[in-house]
Formats: sequence, structure tokens, C-alpha cells
Amino acid sequence: MLFLLPAYLSENTSITHFSPVLKDYIMQTDYFFVENEKTARKVIKFFAPEKKQSDLKLFLLDKYTENADIKEAQSLMLQGQDFGLLSEAGLPCIADPGNLIVKWCHEKNIRVIPVSGPSSIILALISSGFNGQEFTFHGYLPIDKGEKKKQIQRLESLVQQTGYSQIFMETPYRNNPLFEDLTKFLSPNTKLCIAANINDPEHEFIQTKTINDWKKAKPELHKIPAVFVLGK
Repeated sequence: MLFLLPAYLSENTSITHFSPVLKDYIMQTDYFFVENEKTARKVIKFFAPEKKQSDLKLFLLDKYTENADIKEAQSLMLQGQDFGLLSEAGLPCIADPGNLIVKWCHEKNIRVIPVSGPSSIILALISSGFNGQEFTFHGYLPIDKGEKKKQIQRLESLVQQTGYSQIFMETPYRNNPLFEDLTKFLSPNTKLCIAANINDPEHEFIQTKTINDWKKAKPELHKIPAVFVLGK
């Protein structure tokens, strides 16, 4: 079996927010596909502190991974070994490369078991006040300044034409420059939701304002995990 295991969005989140079955699945196997080994070990320790870290067998699965890179793990699964799939934050396979192994499991008739947990993308959307029935997640915006401007204005146009909420994110250390670009390239009356430090009981910041109002109240977002949503 392949267990799709959520990771916390904030280390300060109470473990009581998660289903007890999550710990059960972690205790059931020592084998995991992980996006980041250091993060994965911290997440496993958070949910199952008594589990021996020395027993863990971690296989890297990031955006550069191909099936050929995880042949050993796939061979073990075909022999009946259970595996867990851990994202760096939130749910695996959403803004995360884990779908590669999930797709392979379906092709090999290996059971896939999803475990409910937080998704920063969905939590940002439901907290925004925007259309939650029709929306699109775009991942990261282009790094090139010109391409980024085009994409920002295209997303604004999509909101105006369709009413669909448009969700995107940025590497945390680029959040402040992205905010500056959003306030520069978007129309004053366009509405933007910024959801940062989601699930952190002390530092969570979620607000929806017009661009005109955001210009008057610039948030400090440097190196803070954040999700951005444009909508009506």
C-alpha cells in the first residue's frame, strides 16, 4: 500500500488537529518517499516521536525525480512493502511532485490510501471570501520580470472575465518583491487575498483587500510561507 500522508503547515500546529490514523500509518512502515529528508524526519518525529529514526528508509522524490531514479523502491513495493508518501508541507501531490509514484501505483494495481490533512492552497481559498466552486491553481509565477507582469495581468483578466478565483504562490524569500509587483501591475479595485503562516496559532495572517488598500498597509512577508488569491 501507498499511504498519502499530510505534513503540518506550521510546526506550531497542535497534533490534535490531525487524525490519529496518521500516526498508525507512520508506525506501520519504515519506508517513505520524501521531497526533503530533513523535513520528513521532523514530520515523522512530530507525529510518531517514539519511532526510531535509524529505522527509516527514505527515498527522494522531488520535481527532478523520474521512475528510473526510484527503481529500488518500486521493486520493494512490488514485493509487498508498504510505503508512505510525505510532502514537504501540506498534502502530497498538490503543488508537490508525488503524483509520479501515485500514477505508477495505479498502473501496478497497488492500493493508494489518502489521509486527510491541511492544504495551504485550499485553506487560503476558503478563507479568501472568493469563488470556491470555480478556481485555478497556477503554482509559481515566472521569475522573469516581463513574463511575471504578463501572467499577473492575465490572471486579473481571467478573474474579470470568468469569476474564477486564481491562486498562486512564490518562494518565501521572493514574497515581498511579488507583493510589490502585484500592487504595481494590478488595477486599484482588484481584490487580493494574502494567506501567510497558515495554521500557525500565533502568527497566522489572512486578509483580503483591494490593491488600493494593500498599498496603504504593506505586510511583511519575507521568508514567510504564503499563498496569494485573486478573485471577486
